[in-house]
Amino acid sequence: MRLGESDRQIAKAGLMGRVKAGKLRLLAQDQGWLDKDAPLPANEVIERLARKTSPTQRGQSQVLPFADQVLAWAGQGIAWTTIHQTLVRKFAFAGSYDAVKRFLRHHKQERPATVMLDHAPGDVAQVDFGAGPKVIDLGTGEVLGTWVFVMTLAWSRHQYAEVVWDQKVETWLGCHRRAFEFFGGVPARIVIDNPKCAITKACYHDPEVQRAYAEIAEGYGFLISPCPPRDPQKKGIVESGVKYIKNNFMPLRDFRDIADANRQLLEWIMGTAGNRVHGTTHERPLTRFAEAERHFLRALPDVAPEVVTWAGVKLHGNCHVQFEKAFYSAPFQLVHQHLWLRAGEKTVQIFHGQTLVAVHSRLRRPGGKSTVNEPLPPEARAYLMQTPQWCLEHAERIGPMCRELVDQLFASRVLDNLRAAQGVLGLKKKYGPKRLEAACRRAVEHGTASYRAVKSILEKGLDLEPTGLRLSLLPDAYKGRSRFCRDTRNMLH
Repeated sequence: MRLGESDRQIAKAGLMGRVKAGKLRLLAQDQGWLDKDAPLPANEVIERLARKTSPTQRGQSQVLPFADQVLAWAGQGIAWTTIHQTLVRKFAFAGSYDAVKRFLRHHKQERPATVMLDHAPGDVAQVDFGAGPKVIDLGTGEVLGTWVFVMTLAWSRHQYAEVVWDQKVETWLGCHRRAFEFFGGVPARIVIDNPKCAITKACYHDPEVQRAYAEIAEGYGFLISPCPPRDPQKKGIVESGVKYIKNNFMPLRDFRDIADANRQLLEWIMGTAGNRVHGTTHERPLTRFAEAERHFLRALPDVAPEVVTWAGVKLHGNCHVQFEKAFYSAPFQLVHQHLWLRAGEKTVQIFHGQTLVAVHSRLRRPGGKSTVNEPLPPEARAYLMQTPQWCLEHAERIGPMCRELVDQLFASRVLDNLRAAQGVLGLKKKYGPKRLEAACRRAVEHGTASYRAVKSILEKGLDLEPTGLRLSLLPDAYKGRSRFCRDTRNMLH
């Protein structure tokens, strides 16, 4: 305007409309700003005076009666179009979507200021899970959902990704091992969210780390750095990496199975993703990693730490704990107590506090049972160890009549008399082999071959009484009969 341009020329230049330019020209004339010889005031002064002379705002927004509800919905992250549709459906709202949009823009909360973090090469890797593609499970033939594990090096933006079935502790730790082997080294810190496979209790100041994750972190020599609860922006680099995989790798691809998905994903990482010019670093991640960051990673240990799972278990009344649908025995003295179970790739260890109380080979089949006899109660251990063959051998050592009685016990077609035979042989500790042999003889001669009969004979001392008649001297009619059973023909003579 000081150069003599008209409102029309200003409007053609796109600076402002003719009406607005005319109003500004009147203000400038009143303030003497169009005088070329007078200095222009500061922009703040022009803005303040221009606002005072601007027309008052339009009438109240049609959204004001629903302001609290609309702001609450917006705070929950609900789309503005959905808010407008809900107002129309529930409250017969007559305003347009633009009215909702203007209201929310006017009340939009300012986002807090953030800080760009600078990471040194080899210092930080960020880790996260994202929803993966649908893949056929070759074992069942079902189409199942998957997860994508992503580890991104913060300095170079080079990443490792793997499609997995679940987010179990073993899966989480196995992915870490394969990621470190893929990079050829270990970063100093791992920044994670708060998944249950890594953090058992999320806390801003004092989070509790999963015991198995702490063990593998110590083995590889990296620090675990969990984000504060509900603040995933602290690992925005890997968040962007997950979105990049979802939007650029997964669409329009077919996968035969999970192995094929991982093969394609690795090719894509080493090809398209690794050789693109990154929007933040303006360099190729693979080049940036190969030329600099790989040399700053810590060396891999000579022996990779074992991938284990720690679980709290309870010893049931059957002297076994349950883990992944398999059963493992522990000492009976700890029945109904809570123990720690450490499941490795090949073995399962059970701890009471810090004391190792049982070791088993790991069972993979559901319903499997591993029992060590020593931790079982004495009576159960005796029953398992003292087999029929063991009973026969020990009865033979005591005497022929003891062997005869045990043979008759095992000859029963109705009862499993293993415990009865074990009980008979157990009487040897209290009464000695000679008395036991004599008691067995008396029981066999009277046709009462049972544990109860032998025990009763020993308790009453009947084995010490002299036998009146030898069984060999009696007629055949008496053999095998009870002492009070007589043939009536012999009784009448």
